[in-house]
Amino acid sequence: MSIQAGDKMPAGSFGVMTETGPGALTTDELFAGKKVVLVSVPGAFTPTCSMNHLPGFVDHADALLAKGVDTIACMAVNDVFVMHAWGKDRGVGDKVRMLADGNGEYARALGLELDGTGFGMGMRGQRFAIVVDDGVATHVAVEEPGQFEVSKAESILANL
Repeated sequence: MSIQAGDKMPAGSFGVMTETGPGALTTDELFAGKKVVLVSVPGAFTPTCSMNHLPGFVDHADALLAKGVDTIACMAVNDVFVMHAWGKDRGVGDKVRMLADGNGEYARALGLELDGTGFGMGMRGQRFAIVVDDGVATHVAVEEPGQFEVSKAESILANL
């Protein structure tokens, strides 16, 4: 069963790039005492993810922060090096925290994995956005296959 509004976010960790190389960020460090928008994309550098989904959150970062969001984070089932390079390529700066769910463990813990083997992508995470308040999901927006509506930045802004 997938995560629902009102559920506590599962424990886990993500790969992140630090000044000294690859590191880790736990869900406690990410969510405790904060309002976080956690965005998931099926893959870094893929068309919708690169041209629309991630850039929307970069473009609307100030508006999200003005509505009380402390952190905007983007996760994908990619390694930390890919997520770091993708963030640099898309110019996220410090507006969006880039999180690597390298083995898809967090996507599975959320019940939001995606079988992309038919496209040569293996197991991935679905396209979604979750608003998390102090470790509890308060809004869960999961896209239907092939869609890009409920998880885009404008929709999340409207639901804050």
